[in-house]
Amino acid sequence: MKILVAVKRVIDYNVQVRVKEDNTGVVTENVKMSTNPPDDNAIEEAVKIKESGKATEVVAVSVGEEKAQETVRKALAVGADRGILIKADGILEPLAVSKLLQKIVEKEKPDLVFMGKQAIDDDCNQTGQMLSALLNWPQATFASKIEIKDKKLEVTREIDEGLETIEINIPAIVTCDLRLNEPRYASLPNIMKAKKKPIEQINASDLGVDTSPRIEQIKVEEPPKRKAGIKVKSVAELVQKLKNEAKVI
Repeated sequence: MKILVAVKRVIDYNVQVRVKEDNTGVVTENVKMSTNPPDDNAIEEAVKIKESGKATEVVAVSVGEEKAQETVRKALAVGADRGILIKADGILEPLAVSKLLQKIVEKEKPDLVFMGKQAIDDDCNQTGQMLSALLNWPQATFASKIEIKDKKLEVTREIDEGLETIEINIPAIVTCDLRLNEPRYASLPNIMKAKKKPIEQINASDLGVDTSPRIEQIKVEEPPKRKAGIKVKSVAELVQKLKNEAKVI
């Protein structure tokens, strides 16, 4: 069994995101970047399945600029066997990423495709679902537990009402939740070994996919700052302000 894992390079979740002065986007120059957190869970799950003997190869793939190679290297350092970087500049929308991944899936012919449930930068939660539609494969989103049973997957999903367990056929697309596992840290020896693992680089233009944006981003601005609260001296004063000023009672 081969597992393909899609990983994305995003602004590190600990960084305070700042809007550019011209309001055309957010500042990414000289900003710490890292792997999208749910993608870390996806690569961890794939490596665990390989370690259990149920998979023979884990391939990490990323779509983005040259620096996205760092994200692939991290996946290699925690257990992926080889990497693929689809080089593309500029903003890539979920549909373009899905079509690029479709080409890689058709080339690599994996049994499973794992990825994070959503990226923390655009927060779209669309790529996995779109890839499933393009390939006509079953999908399981928001996975918090995965069990392989012959040619089927039993997946526990986190939904609004609680937990839902479904069974889907392989090959399939799975988007991983943060509670699926605890991602491991890459040890220094494994980081050094990862430098010797192969990363295939492919230009997005060579895959015949139109990556031009379909949505025009007009302006990016910070949300308005919250006004400071006030203190009241008594319950009666609180009720009076809620009734006459806030008009909520």
